[in-house]
Formats: sequence, structure tokens, C-alpha cells
Amino acid sequence: MITPTLLKQFPIISDQVDARELSAILTELEKLLAQGKRGNIVELGCYVGTTSLFIRRLMNEYKAMDEFHVYDSFEGLPEKTQQDMSVAGDQFVAGALHATRRALLDNFKKAHLAAPFVHKGWFSDLSPSDLPDGILFAFLDGDYYESIRDSLKLIENKLLPGAVIVVDDYASEALPGAARAADEWANRKGCRVQSMASLGIIRT
Repeated sequence: MITPTLLKQFPIISDQVDARELSAILTELEKLLAQGKRGNIVELGCYVGTTSLFIRRLMNEYKAMDEFHVYDSFEGLPEKTQQDMSVAGDQFVAGALHATRRALLDNFKKAHLAAPFVHKGWFSDLSPSDLPDGILFAFLDGDYYESIRDSLKLIENKLLPGAVIVVDDYASEALPGAARAADEWANRKGCRVQSMASLGIIRT
């Protein structure tokens, strides 16, 4: 497995993902690539690109030439809804975790990596036509119920057989909406969600 080597070799550039979580995300993607499976990769909620950089590095190691698309409002978090309320999540307010498209692209430039296709917009304003067909792997980091729900709606008819979806904050007490949205979608699709680190893994 290449994932452990990448995590030792390169820094984690933000505090929004830790080594254990990043290892789990990359391992799920690497399993697919190591089996010779190919398809497009999407990340909905990319912030400054910490996870994006490692996804690109892993793609390079496997010479995966498929498309890599990232999506973000680049305006920080939206307003919470009732499904997201938690006494542990007071730090998550509208506008928090604001990053810019320029900061993301600068981080790719500093790392000497090819930038992904970058899309700006709230997930609720996107349509499935904004996402590529043939999605093999999706990392959803929308934090809130509506963002994860909308992300799943966007990708559900774009997924390849055997595609893997990773939902961030699935086991987060501070962000309960992520698990609610993921569980609702999985139940409707007849899938199960496996909890790993703070993540939810859905294997379609």
C-alpha cells in the first residue's frame, strides 16, 4: 500500500482532517486503484485542498488519468438547520471554514501537482450536469445535513458499479446532520454505512 508512505512523506496542511481520517479516505481509494478499477473522482467540500492534494498524489502513483473534480462554495459554511443542532457544535457557524479558490490552487502549485477541475457554488445550486459521469470515488465533506443530502443527490446517478462514497464527520457529535443524511440515503438505496474513524463508508 502506498498510502502510509504518502502520509509520512507529505504534510497535512490544515487541522480539518487528521492522519487517521486521511489514511482511511486514501485507503478506500487505493483499494479501488490497486484492483485496476478506473473512473472519475469527486470531492464535494475541499476547503484549502488538504485531502485533494493527497488524492492527486495517489492518482499519480497509480497513473490514474481519470478526471478529478472538486467543489466548494468558497464562502464558508452555510446556515445550520434543525438537523444539525448539537451542543457540541457551537464553533460551526455561517461563514466559518472560509477558504478561497486561489488558496486551493496555490497549494497545488506549491506542491507541484496538477490542479483538479475546480467548481465554485453551493451544492444546492449545482445540478448533476455539473458533475462528471462515471464516478468511481466520492469524498463528501459538506459538514451539514442539507449539504450531504444534496451531494448524494448530485452523484447518485453518476456512480459506477462498485463505486465508494466516503462521508466526512459521519461519527461527529458536533455535526450530527452528516450521519442523518448518509443513513437516509443508504437506507433508500439498500446500502449500509460502515463507520471508520470519524467517517462513513458506503460501498455501492
